[in-house]
Amino acid sequence: MAQETATTEEKKTEATQENVEEKAAPQETAGAPQGERRNRRPQGKRRRSQKREDRRPEFDSKIVSIRRVTRVVAGGRRFAFSVALVAGDHKGRVGVGTGKATDTALAIEKAMRAAKKNMMRVPTTKEMSIAHEVEAKYCASEILLIPAKGRGVAAGGAVRTVLELAGVTDVTGKILSRSKNHLNNARATMKALKMLSV
Repeated sequence: MAQETATTEEKKTEATQENVEEKAAPQETAGAPQGERRNRRPQGKRRRSQKREDRRPEFDSKIVSIRRVTRVVAGGRRFAFSVALVAGDHKGRVGVGTGKATDTALAIEKAMRAAKKNMMRVPTTKEMSIAHEVEAKYCASEILLIPAKGRGVAAGGAVRTVLELAGVTDVTGKILSRSKNHLNNARATMKALKMLSV
C-alpha cells in the first residue's frame, strides 16, 4: 500500500510539473513577438514624422473673412459657410480666393484652390518694395499704396495681409473708402498691385 501511494504521489508531481512547463512555454513564445513589435513601432513613428516635416506647403494662407450664409428653400433654411482667404509664398506671388460649402474645412479647401488659380506675380523692386505710388478701386473699396523706404509694412486689415503674403516690404497702405468689406479691400489691393510697373 505504501508503495502504491508513493507512485501515485510521484505521478501527481510529474503531472503538475508538466502543466507548469506547458503554461510557461506559451507565455515565453508569446512574449517574444510582442517585444519585437514594441521595438518596431517607434521606428515607424519616426519615419512618418520625418515625412511630415518634409511636406511643407508651397503657399501660406490667411483667412480674411468667414461668414455663415443662409439660403431659404421650400422646406426651410439651409446654412453654409463662405470663406475668403489670401494665399502667398512671401516671394512675390499672391492670390485671393473664395469658397462656399456646408462644412468650414471644405469651404477653406475650395477657397485655397481658387486663390491658387488666381495667383499673380507682383512687380517689385530689388528691395521687395513697390516702384511708385498707385491707387485702385474695386466696388466700394478704394486703396492707396505708397513706397516708404525703411518703414516696413504700414497698413491694416486685408491690405496688410495681401502685402505680407506677397512678401512686399517698405510700403504704406491706406484705405481711402469707408468700406468694411475685407474681401473687396483685398481685391482692391490686388488690383493696385497689378497696376504696378517696374
